[in-house]
Amino acid sequence: MDAPGPTWTRRRLLAAGALAGVGVLAGCGLRLPVPGGTGAELRLTARPQPQPPAALPAPGTQPLDPGVERPPLLHVPPGLVAGSPAPLVVALHGAGGDAAAGLGILGGLADERGLLVLAPASRGSTWDAVTGRSGEDAALLDQALARVFSTVPVDPGRTAVAGFSDGASYALGLGLANGDLFASVVAFSPGFVPGASRQGRPAVFVSHGDADGVLPVERTSRRIVPDLREEGYDVTYREFSGGHAVPPEVAAEAVDRLVG
Repeated sequence: MDAPGPTWTRRRLLAAGALAGVGVLAGCGLRLPVPGGTGAELRLTARPQPQPPAALPAPGTQPLDPGVERPPLLHVPPGLVAGSPAPLVVALHGAGGDAAAGLGILGGLADERGLLVLAPASRGSTWDAVTGRSGEDAALLDQALARVFSTVPVDPGRTAVAGFSDGASYALGLGLANGDLFASVVAFSPGFVPGASRQGRPAVFVSHGDADGVLPVERTSRRIVPDLREEGYDVTYREFSGGHAVPPEVAAEAVDRLVG
């Protein structure tokens, strides 16, 4: 793997606003969100097909169009073998972001490690579960996943959800509510865990900067991680020196765990 590039800070993440060839970028939340909803609204029904499609879409990024103004994007890495199921990551942008910013969370690591990446976009400025209005974003993600599973062979044992900031909070809510779909959950600088429903026991990776001024670590991950471990989840926690950002070495470790 190439040497890590510069750390993506909040200012650089917001300025980028689109998929980058290398590094990590995404929008981020500007406040601690307020938990809401029961978690039932986060349940997804789409699943990889027992007999996956033999053909593969061409490498690159393409929009999926479920009839919404901000369609999700699917990124297909080069080098996938037809008929061989690939790992899939659902990548969730931060507040104020879009689908392209979600793709940028993993950046060049997706192509390097052969990851399919599905990046939806929130209907509002952030994910509805973060503001207590669960439902629409998960429903649209479910539609997008069903379309991906019908057209691309996906390895059910290597399906993950990842996000940064507000997207990390939403990833935790979705991942824990759908542990029978997602084998792994990656939360870069989360604020809280939306909802209360739990299904399965996905592996969890959490990272957070010790000087985060947006979502302070002592009020967020330092509480989230012990709570999840007490519930019986296998949690890997990486606390680093820095602010509201995703250091490239942290992103690389998360991807290594995703692909196994």
